[in-house]
Amino acid sequence: MTTATTPGQGPLTGVRVVELAGIGPGPFAAMLLADLGADVVRVDRPGGAGLGVDPAYDVTNRNKRSVVLDLKDPEGPARVLDLAERADVLIEGYRPGVAERLGVGPADCHARNPRLVYGRMTGWGQEGPLAQRAGHDAAYIALTGTLGMIGRPGEPPALPANLLGDYAGGSLYLVVGVLAALHHARESGTGQVVDAAIVDGTAHLSAMIHGMLAAGAWQDRRAANLLDGGCPYYGTYETADGGYMAVGALEARFYGEFLRLLGLDGLETAHHDLTRWPELRERIAARFTSRTREEWTAVFADSDACVAPVLSLTEAPHHPHLAARGTFTDHAGLTQPAPAPRFSATPTTVRTAPALPGTGTPEVAREWGIPALDDRHDDQQHDDRRDNRLAGAD
Repeated sequence: MTTATTPGQGPLTGVRVVELAGIGPGPFAAMLLADLGADVVRVDRPGGAGLGVDPAYDVTNRNKRSVVLDLKDPEGPARVLDLAERADVLIEGYRPGVAERLGVGPADCHARNPRLVYGRMTGWGQEGPLAQRAGHDAAYIALTGTLGMIGRPGEPPALPANLLGDYAGGSLYLVVGVLAALHHARESGTGQVVDAAIVDGTAHLSAMIHGMLAAGAWQDRRAANLLDGGCPYYGTYETADGGYMAVGALEARFYGEFLRLLGLDGLETAHHDLTRWPELRERIAARFTSRTREEWTAVFADSDACVAPVLSLTEAPHHPHLAARGTFTDHAGLTQPAPAPRFSATPTTVRTAPALPGTGTPEVAREWGIPALDDRHDDQQHDDRRDNRLAGAD
């Protein structure tokens, strides 16, 4: 089922993954596995998954191959089970029970491949009162208490795009679970189901905060704590040109360096004096508005004050540090984040552009040993049967 690892292709080279197409955290998790070297075959549905993004620009489908199957067609589930039989991992993001109704649920797949790791990505999880309800990132993180932590006091909570729920609480936990279950399957010969719910993962991310809350070191309200913008030396400030600087001068020596470079005197003892935090915030804010973002960037460039400019998505790839590390890469005309993390013996790379629906069918049919996947194979069989009938008529 698997092959030896090939240096340069990632540590998961030889691992086969089937991804049943969806949107959001499932595709991102599959992209991460593909970035790490896995052979990911995405099963696209006719007409697309409904994201509305041109597939040529959907970076979450890089390093994958795509086949198109209609799971509502009588032959569709059979082809998915053919893939599952030859795979190490399958990932799906349907509502609970849908995969079973389509005939590609865990029991169906494990009947063909007992070693398969079956990864399920949902917002609410496989069980519970909300399991069958629709939802998106905002609702999932809202119920976990994490959304309520983000934003200014007296204002609505601020949505952190879909990074906190979909990708951190969802995709990354699915990948961790899949890799752990894959290790177990290789040790025991037995696969299992991984139930990755965004509500579970996002709640898990707040473990340290819950500990601080229990210890009386965290107030259960926005912008009132050390790490949520309540602390004047851990937050963001506007500059003269409308830009922003991010400040993280938590430790005393970093705080001292921060005050020195900012040019503020008489605030050394305000570090742990909460009664002086309003004064400290006001003076820091006023000072930052005296220069542009670029000017302040130069001031703090070679210091340990833990201050950095807040860059936009288009600016970030050009930052000297990120450029030197290759944190972003250009591939097939797309600037995109490079694979992470990094490996000394099995480095990763962006190998292919986003997989367009169905374009990988001939190669997957041949390499995975499933000729029925390829419509051209079916057409050839039809032509052969027709030729045989004609030959018999003669």
